[in-house]
Amino acid sequence: MSKIATRFAPSPTGPLHIGGVRTALFNWLFSKNQGGTFHLRIEDTDKERSKDEYKDQIIKSLKNIGIEYDGDEYIQSKQINNHIKIANELLQNGHAYKCYCSNEEIEEQKKRAKQKKIPYIYNRKWRDKKETEAPDNIKPVIRFKSKIEGSATLKDLVQGDVQIDNNTIEDFIIIRNDGSPTYNLSAAVDDHEMKITHIIRGDDHKINTFKQMQIYEAMNWGLPSYAHIPLIHTADGKKLSKRDKASTIDDYSNIGIMPEALRNYLLRLGWSYKDKEIFTLDESIKYFNLEGIGKSPSKLDISRILSMNEHYIKNINEKELFERLEEYCLIYKEKIETNKKDKLKNSLPFLKNKAKTLEDVYNNSKYILSNEVIINKNDLELIDEKAKKIIIDFKTEISNQEKLSKPTLEPIINNLIKKYETNFKGVGQPLRIALTGSKFGPGIYDIIMSLGKIDVEMRLSKVIN
Repeated sequence: MSKIATRFAPSPTGPLHIGGVRTALFNWLFSKNQGGTFHLRIEDTDKERSKDEYKDQIIKSLKNIGIEYDGDEYIQSKQINNHIKIANELLQNGHAYKCYCSNEEIEEQKKRAKQKKIPYIYNRKWRDKKETEAPDNIKPVIRFKSKIEGSATLKDLVQGDVQIDNNTIEDFIIIRNDGSPTYNLSAAVDDHEMKITHIIRGDDHKINTFKQMQIYEAMNWGLPSYAHIPLIHTADGKKLSKRDKASTIDDYSNIGIMPEALRNYLLRLGWSYKDKEIFTLDESIKYFNLEGIGKSPSKLDISRILSMNEHYIKNINEKELFERLEEYCLIYKEKIETNKKDKLKNSLPFLKNKAKTLEDVYNNSKYILSNEVIINKNDLELIDEKAKKIIIDFKTEISNQEKLSKPTLEPIINNLIKKYETNFKGVGQPLRIALTGSKFGPGIYDIIMSLGKIDVEMRLSKVIN
């Protein structure tokens, strides 16, 4: 038996779609579980839309989520001569033919099919015609001579047996009239040349699989195994596209979703193992199998992603969390000032408790990172004369304290509550606004201790003056 080999074959015509990431993940996990290899093939034959920046983004996205491919990336455009060679072989052995239909003829056939409300299938006009009948003014395409009679069965490792009538597959084009190969030819040839044993991809590729199987059979190549995984849908049941928000890894990185959390979520999106929800990387490889993939589409649930990310944030050690936050701020916010780092590190145990994303951690820590407290108009209105007196008294009391801690702060807060006949919110809220610029945020004791006595006194002074 051949060593297991899988591949992921994106086109560099845009950012890597989240559905593509899951496809890559399933291929990678399956190959690693089976002790095989996983390959990246860049299908860049669309020269007008393919860009290096998208190729680089694809490679970066895979690396970001922990997927490493074996060897160098396979560049499809470098193999075009081989694709054309195979097309000519198919032409010579009678499995393909030149089609001289004009664009006008094809459009007329499509128009008639639309009028009859039936799927368009090329009428095979040139299938059995001699080239001596060919017009001089038309550059031909090369079409594959698809089977007309009988049926074909795909033994799908996820979907089970899938059967279609052969006459529903048209004589599809394998070489365009400009001499360039089409997707189905190139994909089949490259899969064979790369010795791919298992092709795991979205179930929107099933019709392509039947076409590619015919190419394999015509060339007397051994067929790979196929597994078609259901697509990812939006919350309202529509197919997820690149136009949807949160459809790429960058979309998730931007809001502070950690790669481990996203990988774990995508693993569980359409795949299950017993009742287990959280998987380490090693566990993902150990337990992954094709049998655990469901047959129905999965819905992308942002609330579930946030919940998964919250779990990872709460369970990561503070040292690593700080490193992640520092990198996140450098890319998406602003560089953390050196003199703020220690305060931030020491505050992470409580800052992360109310955070679902790295962005939440950043927002919760803004009062530490900012050199100046900016209070919005609505919150400023909450600091009335009574609130100012509370702030003045609190500042006076802490000036006598050598160190600010919860045991030293609690009596001060409780005395102020009694003195001004209010409650904890009545004291805590004006202090929180004065210290952070917002009535929302971490607990008041945590805020005070994280800032330290000097910063607290300085910020309170600005409000009461």
